[in-house]
Amino acid sequence: MTGCSFLKPENFQIEKGLKKQMKIYLASASPRRKEILKQVGISFKVVPSTVEEHVTSTEPHKVVEELSYQKAVDVCGKLSETKDEDFVVIGADTVVACWGEILGKPKDKQDATDMLQKLSGQSHQVYTGVTIAWKYKGTPAMFHTFHECTDVTMYSVSEEDIEAYVSSLEPMDKAGAYALQGGYAKHIQGICGDYYNVVGLPIGRLYQELKKRNLLS
Repeated sequence: MTGCSFLKPENFQIEKGLKKQMKIYLASASPRRKEILKQVGISFKVVPSTVEEHVTSTEPHKVVEELSYQKAVDVCGKLSETKDEDFVVIGADTVVACWGEILGKPKDKQDATDMLQKLSGQSHQVYTGVTIAWKYKGTPAMFHTFHECTDVTMYSVSEEDIEAYVSSLEPMDKAGAYALQGGYAKHIQGICGDYYNVVGLPIGRLYQELKKRNLLS
């Protein structure tokens, strides 16, 4: 990516105790991710990635890590060309996996219906990959990527309930065609893991990763 060079974190040490003012950019237009960051008081600006996504793996955790990394690299490159400042970029991607099949955002109502029927009465996994890119003036950018996985179990859902939910159009921009924090919450039997990971951003883990790298002002 033009304007965004690479450096492994272990090759670049920040002086202990030094606190830099880092501007944070979210490489996503997701309203849910924006709400989560605002909820915990992290100040940020939105610069959505426009990169053409390319996946080389079929394993869910690797897929979300790849996509989050591509988004972070894309926005990091753009900012490096236009900003003369210290900054952090957060890239994220979420998918649902059921019996090894990755379920992204539905293409249409029929696709959403098929996904929800597949998930009905089953346990599945929600994976979110996150990449943090950070760059100080005059130095190469550094990157750290991780993922979180949450198990979600659904009650059996009737065809009538699925049809009504799909008609609401809420599923159409959601991985797996449902929102845990939305109208489909009544069909969730339980979760094991990070709730916010299912919503789209594992904020607890993200906060810890930012904090230990001294990236929060």
